[in-house]
Amino acid sequence: MSANTESQSTPMEALKWVIVIALLAAAVVGNYMYDDVSVVFRALGVVLLVVAAGLIASRTAKGQTFISFAKESRIEVRKVVWPSRKEATQTTAIVLIATLVVALLLWGLDGILVRVVGMATGVSA
Repeated sequence: MSANTESQSTPMEALKWVIVIALLAAAVVGNYMYDDVSVVFRALGVVLLVVAAGLIASRTAKGQTFISFAKESRIEVRKVVWPSRKEATQTTAIVLIATLVVALLLWGLDGILVRVVGMATGVSA
């Protein structure tokens, strides 16, 4: 198996990524520079530029890989058996109680250690 698993990028791919970055930068800079324009128009402009950047990015090799990964992830998430509300509540309660018990133990241990070190060094806290 080859150690170089990255696909070779073409100049067209690089150009697409430059355009994507330029569109996103234009969205940020434009939103900042045109602060006197209505928020609705600025938001619409930002959304349009981000959508355009997303469409261009989706036409690249890495974009296609990401879209494929997202589709496969969605399929896998559908296979997950999610806990019921009762199970989630019980698990949360167990975690909170365990955290409280450990916190109390650490607090007590800290108090004991402070007194022992204080007696050993002659410094009282």
